[in-house]
Amino acid sequence: MQVPFFRPRIEEDEIEAAVATLRSGWLTTGPRVKRFEEEFAEAVNARHAVAVNSCTAALHLATEALGLKAGQGVLVPTMTFAATAEVVRYHGAIPVLVDCDPNTGNMDLEAAERILLGQQRLPGSIPADLKIVGMIPVHVGGFMMDVDAVRRLASAYDLFVIEDAAHAFPAAFRLDREGGWRQCGQDTADVTCFSFYANKTITTGEGGMAVTSDPELSARMRSMSLHGLSHDAWGRYASGGSWDYRIVAPGFKYNLTDIAAAIGLRQLRKAEEMRQMRERIARYYSEAFRDMDEVALPAQSTDRIHSWHLFPIKLNLDRLSIDRNNFTGLLKEKGIGCSVHWRPLHLHPYYEETFGWSLRDFPVASREWERLVSLPIFPGMRDEELEHVVATITDLCQDYSRTRRLKRTEQMTAF
Repeated sequence: MQVPFFRPRIEEDEIEAAVATLRSGWLTTGPRVKRFEEEFAEAVNARHAVAVNSCTAALHLATEALGLKAGQGVLVPTMTFAATAEVVRYHGAIPVLVDCDPNTGNMDLEAAERILLGQQRLPGSIPADLKIVGMIPVHVGGFMMDVDAVRRLASAYDLFVIEDAAHAFPAAFRLDREGGWRQCGQDTADVTCFSFYANKTITTGEGGMAVTSDPELSARMRSMSLHGLSHDAWGRYASGGSWDYRIVAPGFKYNLTDIAAAIGLRQLRKAEEMRQMRERIARYYSEAFRDMDEVALPAQSTDRIHSWHLFPIKLNLDRLSIDRNNFTGLLKEKGIGCSVHWRPLHLHPYYEETFGWSLRDFPVASREWERLVSLPIFPGMRDEELEHVVATITDLCQDYSRTRRLKRTEQMTAF
């Protein structure tokens, strides 16, 4: 049986919405994008939303709007995808990598504070007087960080906060034991950036969204998303609009199309239903692997609503006679798509060679990433696919268990 790592849930209503847009005569940024922004802002309890063509674009616009300058530093987790750090480099600024929490994979805020206090070694290529002005935490797999703790740290050191929430829609953090919740994007950062890439929790094929409570940040990001113009194309060419515009800054080409937004509107209305489908799969995996000594399960908490974009298990390598790469190779031989999130940034040639980061700078991430395996988890995953994944992992853990092999050897010796 073949089980893909991900299969997008695109149904007839998404297809019909895209076709209707094609027939409408308005394909690029227009009324559907506007409605998508409004409905997304409402979904996360945000005041302003700016739709763009990727989460990377949203992150870039956020750093620009917040005034990041060349030579400044931004705290970035080493356990993240390339985009989180590369948008800092777009400005000639320096991503200051931070180790991860061993349980969640999210940024370790204590490690971040040690850097801010000058208590942690930075490579010699990073100026000793570097001014750190911001931080970009990532909610790995859709498990939110303690956003109040992030805010306290940021306030103490006068840092801006941009959330990389590429995995975290819909997700939430409990504010108190009485049940108050805050949605990811509901004043959880200066700007929160979401992804609608093909394998994300909702998709527009390619796409992203930046949300904020600050009208000035919103206006700047909107302008810079389309060449720094004073009006977008819809405003200029719609009935009653003016042909004229002003260039207020040298901007970018990051706008979302109406075709993508039409798909996004349909996906948005199913977001919680699809999250619950992923949660059901997560519960199935958790129950199946709960007593398996060879595997550690991803972080869960009653204080979080988890989006379950990923289900990353960790192999307990001291209990296995096989490493992670061979383990994933055997999964693929059995037809199971899987991945690793991620090779930490400090282990990529660019960050090693440009800044001189090394294994010893990030002991947790350097150790934990070698144990990680992300399993298939997507809405519409069939029961037989789930059963095949669980049975295969169970068999592999039995076949390569050091403990079980030792017991068999002891039993044979006894005879």
